[in-house]
Amino acid sequence: MSPLKIITGDSATGPVLEIIGDLDHHTAPQLRDKLPTVALRPGGRLVLDLAAMHFCDSSGITALLAARHHAQAAGADIALAAVPANTLRILRIVGLDQIFALHDDVAAATRP
Repeated sequence: MSPLKIITGDSATGPVLEIIGDLDHHTAPQLRDKLPTVALRPGGRLVLDLAAMHFCDSSGITALLAARHHAQAAGADIALAAVPANTLRILRIVGLDQIFALHDDVAAATRP
């Protein structure tokens, strides 16, 4: 188990949250607790950079959905960048690849 670290950055389109470590039952509340502190503007985009995420279980997927809800409530979009192959497979199996914008990297996800 890797501890979770969330690094907040900014881009021209909005905030970027870099998710490092495991997003699981024990750590997903950290992401959910962080979301209300992330300021979004209508028409902006929240980007979750998952390049350094090692593991994601169903609680992690639920936290990603909470991030999507937070973005939608603010009138913003959400994009996932650099989704690890094992997580991407799960997103595709359950159809969440249809509701999240998926990008190869942060540069593509933050392009206006």
